[in-house]
Amino acid sequence: MTQLRTSIGLAAAAVLALTSTACGGDGESGGDGDTPLIGVILPDSASSDRWETADRRYLEAAFDAAGVDYDIQNAQGSREDFQTIAEQMLTSGVNVLITVNLDSGTGATVIENAKAQGVATIDYDRLTEGGGADYYVSFDNEAVGRLQGEGLVQCLEGVENPLVAELNGSPTDNNATLFKNGYDSVLDPLYESGEFTKGPDEWVPDWDNATGGTIFDQMLTDTGAEIDGVLAANDDLAHAVITVLERNGLNGTVPVTGQDATLQGLQNILTGDQCMTVYKAIEEEANAAAELAVALANGEKPETDFSVTDPVTEDEVPAVLLDPLSVTAENIQAVIDDGYVAYADLCAGDYAALCDEAGLTE
Repeated sequence: MTQLRTSIGLAAAAVLALTSTACGGDGESGGDGDTPLIGVILPDSASSDRWETADRRYLEAAFDAAGVDYDIQNAQGSREDFQTIAEQMLTSGVNVLITVNLDSGTGATVIENAKAQGVATIDYDRLTEGGGADYYVSFDNEAVGRLQGEGLVQCLEGVENPLVAELNGSPTDNNATLFKNGYDSVLDPLYESGEFTKGPDEWVPDWDNATGGTIFDQMLTDTGAEIDGVLAANDDLAHAVITVLERNGLNGTVPVTGQDATLQGLQNILTGDQCMTVYKAIEEEANAAAELAVALANGEKPETDFSVTDPVTEDEVPAVLLDPLSVTAENIQAVIDDGYVAYADLCAGDYAALCDEAGLTE
């Protein structure tokens, strides 16, 4: 992925200039002919709870603040439903379509149909390879992977020649490839030098957590339970790994990475079962997408700080790329302070004492 600097031009004022009453939300569609209508298709709620607990609420808040009509729906992992929802939104007259693809094939078809109807498109969080979206809003996902790799190296400090297993995300998700590019850029030199030993390295179809647990269970069996560290591509896969480790009496002794700073992931860090995660400020991502969408609906063509290269077409896609943050037990407070996770939820029940030990506050 290349990152090309251009002049920045996301006009927040253009967003706030719209003062009509917002409507929309869970499955509703609006649009009164004068107020822009923005459609959003989320991918699922099984691979990560962020889509419903974070992205939806932040997008709703951004659209409400902008005074636009919106329709946010979730395909729940179904490619057929993804396409059906898109068709319904295009029929309802959306001005802009924001999608998180389930795979680049169906994602590209939806974008092509939107373009044929003159509807602007934004790839949200995941780039649709070969899709040709007007914009891409995400995080620097190779940087996310690098933080995971660097975190695992720190967690394995003092372990001689550790055997590392890699449990990657979905092979159909461009983000999973970017994450892997990032952490392999850290780990591959260590494998080559002999400082680390490369163990099993497998992808998890559709980010399916149950499948991920099964794959890791086999990894553990195949290595004689000698795995010293696990690069798990997100917090939900990390939890699947931890469940297997716990069943084998190894949780807390084998460092496991993650990302997304989910409630479960942060609690796993507090218990010592997970060594780190990566926090991505979803509110910033949602706000950036909303600003772009409103500007596009108003006929504007905002400039961005970055572009990314579509690996299929080699075209440059204007992009907003945000910076991720590595999170360990030492800086969980940053995630609380940002409002992403509530102290009351994180520190409920048995976790209260662990939060006190970590010095966490509301």
